[in-house]
Amino acid sequence: MRARALLTALALMAFQVAALVSPAYACGCGAMVPHAGTDLTVYDETSAVRWDGRSEQIVMSLSVSGNVRDAAWIMPVPHRASVELGDPGLFSQLSEVTAPVERTRHHFWPGADDWPFDGGNGDGASAAAPAPGGPVEVVGREHLGPFDVARLTATDPDALADWLDENGFQLPDRLDTALRPYVDKGWEYVAIRLAPADGDSVLGGALDPLHLTFASDRLVYPMRLSKLARTEQHLRLYVLAAHRMEPRSTIGGDTPKVTYAGRIPAKSGGPLPEFAGGERYLTALTQDFPQPSRIYDDHELRRTASDATHRTVVWDDELLTARGVPVWLLTVPLPPALLLLAAAVLWFRRRSRRPVPPPPPVHTPPPLG
Repeated sequence: MRARALLTALALMAFQVAALVSPAYACGCGAMVPHAGTDLTVYDETSAVRWDGRSEQIVMSLSVSGNVRDAAWIMPVPHRASVELGDPGLFSQLSEVTAPVERTRHHFWPGADDWPFDGGNGDGASAAAPAPGGPVEVVGREHLGPFDVARLTATDPDALADWLDENGFQLPDRLDTALRPYVDKGWEYVAIRLAPADGDSVLGGALDPLHLTFASDRLVYPMRLSKLARTEQHLRLYVLAAHRMEPRSTIGGDTPKVTYAGRIPAKSGGPLPEFAGGERYLTALTQDFPQPSRIYDDHELRRTASDATHRTVVWDDELLTARGVPVWLLTVPLPPALLLLAAAVLWFRRRSRRPVPPPPPVHTPPPLG
């Protein structure tokens, strides 16, 4: 028993150490690389994508937690990208525009939450693609708020490894392998050093949104690196285009769900119409990836067969009442009364059809004399 307990304790310790030195590098879009021996988790991620047929823009909002003072975030892009800070009010407005509609529907008979079954408590930027085979180099570097942004060519993964090494990070072998398909296609990287504004603080909470712009003749959302994640992934994506859009495939996850589809109100103000530009149709999608290792490609989105609108409806079920009294309660005495009335009618009918016996013959006495 002691030996078994010791083995169990050692196994748990080994599991904890492995989890500590092998963090989950992937997030929904791109990859997060903390320092060795530290812990960093992306617990919320939302992205908005705009596509006009020639260029694509992605604004990402990440919320993280852990014990690190800085981390590297890596995003593959098909063409040379420009990077700037995004407007944090964009996602608040998107959430407001696509919020579910609340509607009420009534039911006649009481349910589990209605009296008397409730226990009495109820109350009723475009740029040319990099030339394949070009040199390994950092093609651009700038500081955006607390972020140190580097744009790297992707013709050789050594560029990314060198940048990570300069910033105190190490390129994990698993991430190096996962990036190979992007290198083979001549994509570039956007590598960003994330750090809190206060250098003495740990990295945590909602980070400033990042706004990427690059040339693209197809609407693509990079997801391949998410296969490195060790926990279930959830995608929440807002797509702005000329028409309603849908993913071409599930890429290894559950079937994507449309939570909103429709045109942006013409008179709406704020950062949303500014980001949308002339692309007025908004599609909101969610998708779960219970087994991230099955993710085999990036999301490519296409126009749907029609621009039919859709909005999620949240139903509030209420018991049907009349002046505060459940209608079903008013109908309880009615069935017995109807039965009595029917019985009375039947009795009278049967009585009227019963033959009437002839009167008894009158006996007339014979005349006297």
